[in-house]
Amino acid sequence: MTAALTRRPAALDDVLRAAAPERGGVVASIAGVGAEIRGLPGAIGDLLLVGERGARAEVVAVDGSGLTVMPLDPLDGIPAGAPVRSTRTHMRVPVGSALLGRVLDATGRPIDGLGPLRAARTVPIDNEPPSALHRARVDAALPLGVRVLDTLTTVGLGQRIGLFAGSGVGKSSLLSMIARGTDAEVSVIALIGERGREVREFLEDDLGEAGLRRSVVIVSTADQPALLRVRAAFTATRIAESFREEGAHAVLMMDSLTRVAMAQREIGLAVGEPPATRGYPPSVFGLLARLLERAGTGERGSVTGVYTVLVDGDDHNEPIADTARSILDGHITLDRRLASAGHFPSVDVLSSVSRVAGKVCRPEQLAAARALRQGLAARRDVQDLLDVGAYARGASPLVDAVLDLDAEITAFLQQGIDEPAPVALSWRRLGDLAARLREAAHG
Repeated sequence: MTAALTRRPAALDDVLRAAAPERGGVVASIAGVGAEIRGLPGAIGDLLLVGERGARAEVVAVDGSGLTVMPLDPLDGIPAGAPVRSTRTHMRVPVGSALLGRVLDATGRPIDGLGPLRAARTVPIDNEPPSALHRARVDAALPLGVRVLDTLTTVGLGQRIGLFAGSGVGKSSLLSMIARGTDAEVSVIALIGERGREVREFLEDDLGEAGLRRSVVIVSTADQPALLRVRAAFTATRIAESFREEGAHAVLMMDSLTRVAMAQREIGLAVGEPPATRGYPPSVFGLLARLLERAGTGERGSVTGVYTVLVDGDDHNEPIADTARSILDGHITLDRRLASAGHFPSVDVLSSVSRVAGKVCRPEQLAAARALRQGLAARRDVQDLLDVGAYARGASPLVDAVLDLDAEITAFLQQGIDEPAPVALSWRRLGDLAARLREAAHG
């Protein structure tokens, strides 16, 4: 008998699994942020229903004595010995165009009061990243509607880039500008670990009605369990992937990647992982790689990832920032001194880089960006002399040219949060500035 005839149909496997007798377990203990379950077989990622009210929990660790789970719903009031049932499934999330304009929680349930999701199918939250050999190359620019980003740190369609900054430097406001100004067809926005007060402000003031119409927003606030904060990142990524699978070009904006790492640190330490670099267990760095690799180009569509990284104490070399920078395709650094001076967006041009700009910009565009960068670098080198009034004009023609054009350069680098910036006009303004710099510098 051939293998084809002896192979059991997949549909029959599903029927047999559903008809199998259900085994129950009990809560052995609840301590800290997790619970121990006894008497129930399971694997990492299994969804369980805990207690009489069926609070959802996910298996995060397995050993010979039982399962360790983290809650997706509050476990308040559930005693030791409470019954536990297995759903025999992993988490699934809704996908599809029905999600546009909606606000969801970390598990994909609507929280905007607009009723249930209609015509949305569900898919497993876990997914493999596109094959390294089958990804389309990043060879086209994606206008974001932010002048300094579109010209001096150009983002490619399917690139993954990070916004690195301390707290209160304008990351969320910059994300809202991108959401409203990008040429991408769909925006998927994950607000992870945010203050509850800030969520509505972001939706109404920063994103606005027009931005929300072509966006899907996933929210997990700081007070929610660590597992929900981690799952919010993967839910948003899976929704963005579903648009890519349909051939669309989506932008995935996550604020912030650091809070995802901090949530995973809570989980890792709770299940007994040894703390490593600055208290982060090894699973944190593996999770970041898995999460970030899922964005990017596919065989048809793309997911352009924009991730904010909250640097601890403005230390841009702390472990999470350093790891993210090594995985991402570029980084945009926001400077607190610029923000304090009212310079918005507070992008430090000389500390920011896009690793794909050379592949998505024309030679004349690259030359214009290089000319302005060289002028800004020359000015930075003599800034101490300028501060004390010791710089003598004529010492550097390039510095003199930058000083003469200071007002025009500053106006180019700044942009109002509601100010549109068509990409063609941005490049034209940069080209004019670069030409005037070269002319003044070379006499």
